[in-house]
Amino acid sequence: MARQITKLGYLDAKKTLFMLCDLQDKFRPGMKMFDPVIKNTSKLLQAGKALDVPLIVTEHYPEKLGHIVKDLDIKHAKGIYAKTLFSMMTPEVHNKIKELFPNNLETVVLFGLESHICVEQTAMDLLDNGYAVHVVADCSLSRTLEDRKLALERLKQYGCFVSTSENVIFKLMRDKQHPAFDSVKGLVREPSVDTELSKL
Repeated sequence: MARQITKLGYLDAKKTLFMLCDLQDKFRPGMKMFDPVIKNTSKLLQAGKALDVPLIVTEHYPEKLGHIVKDLDIKHAKGIYAKTLFSMMTPEVHNKIKELFPNNLETVVLFGLESHICVEQTAMDLLDNGYAVHVVADCSLSRTLEDRKLALERLKQYGCFVSTSENVIFKLMRDKQHPAFDSVKGLVREPSVDTELSKL
């Protein structure tokens, strides 16, 4: 039954992990959709915090590329890990996942940059470890729209759910009676910022 629920794309906050990949300031100038993606990511992170979904963050080669943009509140993250591996699944991150979820992690909600490099290789590793993966398309980007488009297509082929920030938020809540609904409703009152997914 659990496998069927995961296969259909349900999200259970108690069995879900958020993973934020490398949204660092140094990448901002070269990415057309950077600011809209940051706004959507901020909403998703705030909702995740309200819904008590654990968060893991990575920073790619921060000595040269700096840290996660200050626009994003990641103080509630369970860990922020430097990496040179393109995938987020470093030994340190893998160990942290096992610590947070000794035996009940079903789904990872993955977002960040670049879609066709670090996000894609992370998704591949997560799938290989048996987790269901939701890639949040309006919170992920690449330097070119072509790379982003093809990455999202490949991720679907691999078996990922390609989602949007609001899709994830409402799947986690499931019911207007959710205790965190009043905290989250202000975040979703306005639609997410367009990141030109319709043009892909």
